[in-house]
Amino acid sequence: MSRPSARSVIKEIATGFVDLDVPRSEEPDDGPIDWPGYRVAREAAAERSGEDESVLCGTARIGEVEAVVIAFEFGFLGGSIGQRTGDRVEAAFARAVASRLPVVSLIATGGSRMQHGMRALSQLQRIARAAAGARSVPQISVLRDPTTGGGWATLGASADVVLALPEAQVGFAGSRVRPADAPAEAYTAEAKLAWGQVDRIVPPADLPAVLERWLRLLTSPSSEAAEPPGAYGSLELPESGWAAVQAARSADRPRAAEYLDGYFEWREDISGDRCGGVDAGVLCGFGRRDGRTIAYAAQCGTPTLPAGFRTAARLVRLASRLGIPVLTLVDTPGAANDAAAERAGAGAAIAELFEAVASAAVPITTLVIGEGGSGGALAFAAPGSTWVTPDAYFSVTSPEAAAAILKLPADEVPALADRLRLRPQDLVDLGIARSVVGPADHG
Repeated sequence: MSRPSARSVIKEIATGFVDLDVPRSEEPDDGPIDWPGYRVAREAAAERSGEDESVLCGTARIGEVEAVVIAFEFGFLGGSIGQRTGDRVEAAFARAVASRLPVVSLIATGGSRMQHGMRALSQLQRIARAAAGARSVPQISVLRDPTTGGGWATLGASADVVLALPEAQVGFAGSRVRPADAPAEAYTAEAKLAWGQVDRIVPPADLPAVLERWLRLLTSPSSEAAEPPGAYGSLELPESGWAAVQAARSADRPRAAEYLDGYFEWREDISGDRCGGVDAGVLCGFGRRDGRTIAYAAQCGTPTLPAGFRTAARLVRLASRLGIPVLTLVDTPGAANDAAAERAGAGAAIAELFEAVASAAVPITTLVIGEGGSGGALAFAAPGSTWVTPDAYFSVTSPEAAAAILKLPADEVPALADRLRLRPQDLVDLGIARSVVGPADHG
């Protein structure tokens, strides 16, 4: 199978690539463990690929953004990671930190170099340490074919944003070492997307533009809080608590996607909790508004799954680290509370988001746009910086659940909604919301 060279991939996405000058570490002819024939294999790989190692590291411009680029050359011993690979990757991250540049890793590797033994495997620790030490700058990985072994388990999976080419082989286990009965489809970029480990599948033709957008978004810190969106729905305040609940539950009420599309000029989503879960009812990502980047985590009106809370926590932590303000939209009847949610760690996931919001180093702005159902909604809300639309409510729990807890008959639910003081104007009076927002600017 013919694969594009590392330099051709770089040329497709960037301009002005300049290799870093990294001293070549001393190495015996047959490698650190004296592997018979290694020198001959290495020389043949160099002649075939035109490179002297399995990775290229340098600086380039992707669109208008300068970045450090790490690109694996699969034609050099399968893109395997050896001592000098570690040297170059470590130097690349050091350059990124010193110059405050984002890092883009274009990965195509079969994993550690067998002919280097444990010296090769130990490079994963070096790479992980270098990446961890560069968390002050954005890190984006692009999973090419294949991305397996330590390349996936370090540079690939640890990046802030993980993009993948269609049908790329992605997995910790390479094709020659996985179980014979393992389904091949489990080791694809598409599977990793479905399982919350990849943010987006990007066709090669779209990759330059997508990378530029992500780099523009992630390299634009701001200390100013996001302003709350205006209301897209009804502007009439409800007269009763039950009327507020009915307005928030209306099928005609605007949802998160409409608010985000109206608020941002353009945006890019992240997807998944990185540990096996995706919640389609939570939208997270970064968007551009009036020349600024604002991160967002928005509930879409469904019960929020543990994966949704974890993805939102991931978003808040990333935005906090990069100095980007956050907008959250609250709209859920509550956290999912079935057996599957409990098995997936609902309580721990909600706690994770509460902690991310509480410890954020950037301002967080919240707008309640629909149902505010109990702790599953509150986890998305910023204390002291929450607004509410006229067609929303926020309650300690739903009126129906409150009736069940208090052992009241179902016909008392509407009256109980009044006693819960959950209307938008009640939330302002209670100090939960700062104010009820006015109409959105549709211009």
